Amino acid sequence: MKINTLTKQELEIMKIVWRLENATVRDVYETLRERRKIAYTTVMTMMKILEKKKYLKKRVKDRAYIYQPTRPKEQVIKSMVQEFVNRVFNGSAEPLLVHLVKGRHLSEKDIQTIVKLIQESE
Repeated sequence: MKINTLTKQELEIMKIVWRLENATVRDVYETLRERRKIAYTTVMTMMKILEKKKYLKKRVKDRAYIYQPTRPKEQVIKSMVQEFVNRVFNGSAEPLLVHLVKGRHLSEKDIQTIVKLIQESE
């Protein structure tokens, strides 16, 4: 099965739609405009692409399209992480964790949480 990995902009839009649960292009556009300058047509195009990739579905309400996510956030992120691990680390998560620990990207609290999760899964 081919995974349609999300681009940075697509993921940013999906996070907004996940949070709102139901969103129009205008809803997403207004939220993005709070953070940066972006064209309404760009948001509309990106949301059409997300629909084509089957991350969003739309329905008509009061002459506007209402978009909803087709998959839960956790499921999409899990797929993206797995795709990244497969592509970059040949399917092994260990080098990723080593990189995060050695690069000081994990706090002591993060490491304790990971150790606890490992212990609970055993």
